[in-house]
Amino acid sequence: MLWLPLALLTALCESLKDVFGKISLQNSDVYIVSFALRLFALPFLIPVLFFIEIPALNATFYFAVVTGGLMNVLITVLYMKAIKASDLSVTVPMVTFTPLFLLLTSPLILGEFPNIYGLAGVLFIVFGAYMMHIKHLGKGRLMQPFRLLLSEKGPRLMLLVAFLWSITANIDKVGIINSSPMFYVVAVSVFLAFAMFILALIKSYRKLGQIKTHAKNLWPIGFFTAATLIFQMIAISLTLVAYVIAIKRSSALLSVLWGLIFFKEKNISERLWGTLVMLLGVLLIAFFNQR
Repeated sequence: MLWLPLALLTALCESLKDVFGKISLQNSDVYIVSFALRLFALPFLIPVLFFIEIPALNATFYFAVVTGGLMNVLITVLYMKAIKASDLSVTVPMVTFTPLFLLLTSPLILGEFPNIYGLAGVLFIVFGAYMMHIKHLGKGRLMQPFRLLLSEKGPRLMLLVAFLWSITANIDKVGIINSSPMFYVVAVSVFLAFAMFILALIKSYRKLGQIKTHAKNLWPIGFFTAATLIFQMIAISLTLVAYVIAIKRSSALLSVLWGLIFFKEKNISERLWGTLVMLLGVLLIAFFNQR
């Protein structure tokens, strides 16, 4: 059961990455923070290459790196814009929609269909999101909680991130199959750092100095990003990917708590209960939707 504490560490590091991301975005440009996230992860990831076997590579691997990398450039920027725009406690829980979107994309891409537990998990995730604004439920306004949730920029952007992740998950699987988990992670991270540098030059050239000015807040984002990837890949090598990702999604619960502790966010009670219901849906999909 070594995979379980590793998966929990993955969730913890993921949530702390969001905390430092939110802090950095208060004084730094979105594109600079997105670039720093990828750049400052490299010093912690590249040394991994000295401890793993370098696999034989083929054209499919490079296709996965480039395709997945380019999509993750967009995802990184959208993610940072989301947590800047709205509270962590209402934005980050939207990542739990990724398993739901996977149930929609997997039949199209892989020909895999969910069982009854997967469908139940979908209902829990949707109802959990509904609960986040359930206090605004009024007569004749059954859909009002959804309207309020989607009226906020942060949750809307994070839903798009969750959908894009449901696509890149399949691309990442192709890359890992054609190399190895850790090598693929390092390769994609190097590609992402380079691509994000180009984007930062184009979008925020005059603000590159913020990397040095706000380094004390930007370095932790890179560290926790690298730690998340390392713990996740080791855990995946010990059990099913779905199990690890399900536990990783508990970072949403931690982000609700960090939103209260570090940013004094409001309406934590309903957001906490909503997130717990969403996580139950994730667990149903991950642990019982296996063939």
